[in-house]
Amino acid sequence: MSKSLKLAVLAALVAAPAYAEGFGLGREATPDEVAAWDIDIRPDGAGLPEGTGNALVGEEVYAEKCAVCHGDFGEGVGRWPVLAGGQGTLKSDDPVKTIGSYWPYLSTVWDYVHRAMPFGDAQSLENDEVYAITAYLLYMNDIIDDDEFELSHESFGEIEMPNADGFFEDNRPDTPVLARGEPCMSDCKPGPVEVVMRARVLDVTPDTEDDGDGVAVVAVAATPEPKAPSLDMALVEDGKKLFRKCKSCHQVGEKAKNKTGPILNGIVDQPAGAVEDFKYSKALKAAAEGGLVWSEAELDAFLAKPKKYMKGTKMSFAGLKKEEERAAMIEYLRSHP
Repeated sequence: MSKSLKLAVLAALVAAPAYAEGFGLGREATPDEVAAWDIDIRPDGAGLPEGTGNALVGEEVYAEKCAVCHGDFGEGVGRWPVLAGGQGTLKSDDPVKTIGSYWPYLSTVWDYVHRAMPFGDAQSLENDEVYAITAYLLYMNDIIDDDEFELSHESFGEIEMPNADGFFEDNRPDTPVLARGEPCMSDCKPGPVEVVMRARVLDVTPDTEDDGDGVAVVAVAATPEPKAPSLDMALVEDGKKLFRKCKSCHQVGEKAKNKTGPILNGIVDQPAGAVEDFKYSKALKAAAEGGLVWSEAELDAFLAKPKKYMKGTKMSFAGLKKEEERAAMIEYLRSHP
């Protein structure tokens, strides 16, 4: 700050009206000014304005105003927060804290979207848009199954967040930090230290050799693996890039786990709804009972426009419009039997 600016500020402070108490700066906020800032929403829904919205509308608003930072499916772009998935990870070594896995109150979601989003244009959303985006976030996290469910100030209380019981009030009394002694640096464990196990490498297919007693040890031939159908590796690479759009919900590979969507290993030519321990939508269960098999033709039709192919699907992905993109995606999935 320049010297002249400092003098100007000092002069303004000296000229400010003096009050009986305080520093004589500013004035008391008017009721209207206080009301403009009083926009918090309580866990029981107190403070919610009137409005309504569903996931179908919310998907469009989200794509326009949120996806650039949070990804098409809430997977997060760059270092922006992930919004969907992460269920069952909080006790793992790599917890994924999202709206579906971590946030205890729906009011926090509504309040945060309303108060701070979109980034750089906070509080520009209409109330109906906030309800719609919130409904879409619930849908992406499998908290609601119906994309036409109308979330409103009246239906708000019907929603219970999965981690609502994961938070509790710490009612322990405040206690002083206990002084600790010097840490033990040597001879801390009494008695001898015994090594009870050793790591070793097991060779499951031994070589043919003499064991020293004139008895030959014959190598056991491994059963040959069936040859996988030849793959178009150029298409596989293209599909791998496209699969980034799917990674927030689905996984492939040896360490794949079910997330918001099931693992996709071996899905090509596999009966629908075949992944164990995954909660499929009613629509997909019905299709599976009807004998649906994910042939390349069926996958192509589904990937083109999931919601049109299977009404009621939880799949929020809009689809791959280009035939060559769908072919690449299917080839990539074929590469993970």
